[in-house]
Amino acid sequence: MSGWDPKETLDSVGLGKIEQKRSARVADVIRNEISTLLVGKVKDPKLINVTISRVDLTDDLNHAKIFFTVFGDKKDRQDAENGLRRAKGFIRSYLAKTINLRFTPELRFIYDETAEKVEEMEKLFQEIADERGAEQDDVSNDDT
Repeated sequence: MSGWDPKETLDSVGLGKIEQKRSARVADVIRNEISTLLVGKVKDPKLINVTISRVDLTDDLNHAKIFFTVFGDKKDRQDAENGLRRAKGFIRSYLAKTINLRFTPELRFIYDETAEKVEEMEKLFQEIADERGAEQDDVSNDDT
């Protein structure tokens, strides 16, 4: 008796569970753990506005690039970078205790400029929209 299997149906249309590489799963755990650590245990005032946006982990799990964003200006960004650099050992030892890995990856903190680039693109799109609106106003005024 061959019945209907919903899992096969979902897999056939591409909606089934997507298998992730181990490095991607571990990177997600590292991002969650560091975010929790920054909210709960780190006392450095320079790290209050830091948000971990993503973690890139090598396939051998030895090196992690941790991308972060900061609410504030360039001084806040520099202060956060220095604070994260100083707290790197503490964060790495915390990860070693909480994540069950043979080796804890080497951490490298990098400012994530994606938010700034998105803001810049939105400004450009707004300028284009404003110009198009002005051109349409000119054309409609010429017709009357």
